[in-house]
Amino acid sequence: MYQQTLDPIGGSLAWSAVTAVVPLIAMFVMLGVFRWKAYRAALIGLAIAFVAAAVGWGMPIAQTLSASAEGAFYGAFPILWILVNAMFVYRLTVTTGWFDELGRVIRSVTDDHRILSILIAFCFGALLESLAGFGAPVAISAAMLMAAGVRPMTAAITSLFANTAPVAFGAMGAPVIALAGVTGLPLADLGAMAGRQTPFIAALVPLIMVFLVDGRRGMRQTWPVAIVAGVVFGGAQFVTSNYLTVELTDVVAAIVTVMAVLAMLRIWTPPGEVTGETDLPAPGDTMLRVSGSGPRAGGSLTYEAEGDVLVAVPERTLQRTLLAIAPYLTIIVVFTIVQVPAIKHGLSAIGTMTFRWPGLDIVDPSGAPVSAQNFKLDHLKATGTLLFVSGLITALLYRIRPREIVRAFQDTVVQLRWTIVTVCTVLALAFVMNLSGQTASLGMALASTGGFFALLSPLIGWIGVAVTGSDTSSNSLFGAMQTTAANHVGLDPTLMAAANSSAGVLGKMLSPQNLSVGVAAVGLPGNEGLLLRRLIGWSLAMLALITVVVYLQSTPVLGWMVV
Repeated sequence: MYQQTLDPIGGSLAWSAVTAVVPLIAMFVMLGVFRWKAYRAALIGLAIAFVAAAVGWGMPIAQTLSASAEGAFYGAFPILWILVNAMFVYRLTVTTGWFDELGRVIRSVTDDHRILSILIAFCFGALLESLAGFGAPVAISAAMLMAAGVRPMTAAITSLFANTAPVAFGAMGAPVIALAGVTGLPLADLGAMAGRQTPFIAALVPLIMVFLVDGRRGMRQTWPVAIVAGVVFGGAQFVTSNYLTVELTDVVAAIVTVMAVLAMLRIWTPPGEVTGETDLPAPGDTMLRVSGSGPRAGGSLTYEAEGDVLVAVPERTLQRTLLAIAPYLTIIVVFTIVQVPAIKHGLSAIGTMTFRWPGLDIVDPSGAPVSAQNFKLDHLKATGTLLFVSGLITALLYRIRPREIVRAFQDTVVQLRWTIVTVCTVLALAFVMNLSGQTASLGMALASTGGFFALLSPLIGWIGVAVTGSDTSSNSLFGAMQTTAANHVGLDPTLMAAANSSAGVLGKMLSPQNLSVGVAAVGLPGNEGLLLRRLIGWSLAMLALITVVVYLQSTPVLGWMVV
């Protein structure tokens, strides 16, 4: 048996925390400063964490290896299983030509990339986050933005940034539900408190998104609709989480926001449009597409301008429009059906396995078994499996031959090969740090700062998501510690626990595995460092904002907002 210790380095919690943060700093420096490939940075980060676990924390080599294996497997399933199948659905639309038709359908709403970024990445991405999560919203919304003509790097940046707003209530409230499970606090109270913090983030996200697409001109010309989208989304999050149900918070917010934006566009139009790309080309900024024969449907031809030439395209009909958006309608329908309680419980009963990961026998400093050594394999209703089913239904709708389906799946795996290495390595690093006690040492050092804890509590959640790539995992890891520290220094435990989730979402856009998902989704593998440099400033600025909000909520200034 291995028992975690919080202060193994010289008997000092501070030095132990400094040592624990080295693998993370090394990985981000290699990505953002030296611009190394993500898989190389992740492998070196894993090596440093491995040595720290074995030498510094005294974790047995065999258990350290086993922890690495568990993390790598978790990276493969469910995370990579989600990404591969999301990209599989996308590739099916490309090989048949329906991807280009989808672009024409999207552009029929508006050609303005700034408005499309709000409708697709912010609103539709939030709906996907509420149903799926784990990278699927980023991959799918980025593909849809590219279909509308947005350049790959901008599509990845805006999709990653937009994904911050819904994450705290994503996957049918999974992060807050996990937080309630580890803290023992009422789910309703935690959901309500998170719903009084996340709107401060949501209100600003669309405004920053249009800046990312079109700079100051974008903010000057589209700020009314951006503010409407952010305020409506944040308000819907507040109302739903406080007075309706935590699980449907993002579903309601996404649908209400789409309706508000479309209603506003009927009475107001931005004074300018962005239909080209404002970004400078990035290295390797191309999209690998499989040539296809085009949408398999008849009909008369019309001519549309693409650049300086006229291109013959089939006349747009209701049937063609439905077929163009069929993959995404299918995803929504499949995921919605699985949320029906009887179906959800039935699939869980026959398709869920929980077992102790081989080779691990770990207890925390208090002697309680560490939950992370228990692995839950939920394969039938897993997000990746549902995306795979959606892909097969899409293939049937598009009348794709079985051989072509198999080839599309194989090509997807080949395209993502380095992303697969990166994600598995990063999750191996996260599990080594978590199971050895390195993450706990880092978190406890921040929690031992007394009165400053209200300022550092959001940082703990941010670090947790940046390491694990998941708000649910961060809440499971740090939730109980947040409430214990809050009680120790006389702060409201519900406030601090909710802050872990609300602030944690801002670390997701920087987590190496999500950066890998972003660049893989737009066909730019190896550009994770560029994404990191584009997003880190915004992540830290938004973290500073939510930190101020949480601190004021711990004082009489905004204390009236605390549940």
